[in-house]
Amino acid sequence: MDRREHVLGIIYAALESLNAELSEDRRIEVGPTVALFGPAATLDSLSLVSVIIDVETALTMEWDAPISLTDDRAMSRAVSPFDDVGTLTDYTLELLAEISPA
Repeated sequence: MDRREHVLGIIYAALESLNAELSEDRRIEVGPTVALFGPAATLDSLSLVSVIIDVETALTMEWDAPISLTDDRAMSRAVSPFDDVGTLTDYTLELLAEISPA
């Protein structure tokens, strides 16, 4: 499994964990184009925070280095890394490349 697939798996696991806590009618789709933030988002703000924390925790444990997805750099981007699963994956890979080049 390549790094991108691994990161996607971590994000998907966080979304599945969230789904396990939601009622069946509120569960979200899990896939690469799922909107996480903004007008088309399927998550409310509390759910997004929960997913981000789960992803950060899993990444930190996996790469044995602290990973923060919500730093100033993330918040100042023209395109938010939280728009959808794809942008979150891309941003996460950027951060991982800084601490552990592939």
